[in-house]
Amino acid sequence: MRIVIAPDSFKGSLNSAPAAAAIAAGLREVDGTVDPVLIPMADGGEGTVEAISILLGGEIVSVTVHDPLDRPVEAGYGWVEERKLAIVEMAAASGLPLLKDDERDPLGASTRGTGELLRDALERGAREVILGLGGSATNDGGMGFLTALGVRFLDHEDETLRGCGVNLAAVRRIDASGLDSRLREVRVTVASDVDNPLLGEHGATHVFGPQKGVEGELLEELENGMAHYAQLMVEAAGRDCRETPGAGAAGGFGFGLMSLMPQVTLRSGFSLIAELGELERTIRGAALVITGEGKLDSQSLHGKVPVGIARIGREAGVPVAAFAGRIDGEPEDFRAEGIQALVPIVDQPMDLATAMREAEALLTRAAARFWQTVRLGRRLGT
Repeated sequence: MRIVIAPDSFKGSLNSAPAAAAIAAGLREVDGTVDPVLIPMADGGEGTVEAISILLGGEIVSVTVHDPLDRPVEAGYGWVEERKLAIVEMAAASGLPLLKDDERDPLGASTRGTGELLRDALERGAREVILGLGGSATNDGGMGFLTALGVRFLDHEDETLRGCGVNLAAVRRIDASGLDSRLREVRVTVASDVDNPLLGEHGATHVFGPQKGVEGELLEELENGMAHYAQLMVEAAGRDCRETPGAGAAGGFGFGLMSLMPQVTLRSGFSLIAELGELERTIRGAALVITGEGKLDSQSLHGKVPVGIARIGREAGVPVAAFAGRIDGEPEDFRAEGIQALVPIVDQPMDLATAMREAEALLTRAAARFWQTVRLGRRLGT
């Protein structure tokens, strides 16, 4: 019996590859005849590097870069030598998982480390780049990233500014003449499922800022700084990307990229990885698809991995089950998208920290329980 196992990462606890392996282990505990096909998934955020590297047979390159608060951190990117392809996810160097809750600092956080990862890939000879935007701790409009690649953001005294949220309002001139010339020869694909504009109530600061620590008066301070920065960027780049879908991704990172790197192509992170993993072809003819993520809620219904997979399964006539650490929302809404079974993985009272720490074991036990129930249903003829 062929079963496709294609989960997203369980954010902050388990990437998609070990999550898929844990589910497969639980199935095999109950029934050694199952034939699981593992396809680790991601949507551009945490786990993107690992998922794509596995699918394409790449390796992980480890580099010392700067985290969102400019501290040294070991971060990895994927490398596929045959294609000279680098897979970079900003969560690895500029992501929320790198900070404790009391360290979240939208004014001081920078995307510099992500730029350093890309610079290392250019040194390695990259000709293609997949850049995943998701899970960021930053709201700097890509300023830190661009600084690492040679762009200068200057204040009223013509001094170079550090790329971070608080300095958005301090920029008086943008000098893009030093932008790494090698980028002109590189094809860059941005993987993101965010289609927000840069500014306004649906923009980067208002929608995604609160999870990064933006609240109260700080919200308007950062929004005003972003608007000021954006106007200067429009003048420097000669193009206006403020309303372009995806400009608000990762604290305005999408806007900075599209403004100064016009060769960038935006793709749905889920669609890109599904294509690389030949997901539709693999699902056709399978007996079952198992997917999942840390939390299934209303956001999941807007193109997140489990619902994206469920829609493919529904089209192919293959049932889909989704595992999650937490399930919020009406089961009927998920069933309408093609998820026939919702499986919570927590099997006893425990706090969130414990559940995240024990995610691998919880997934394995949940898969075993699920498959025992499936086998019982088959015996009963239901």
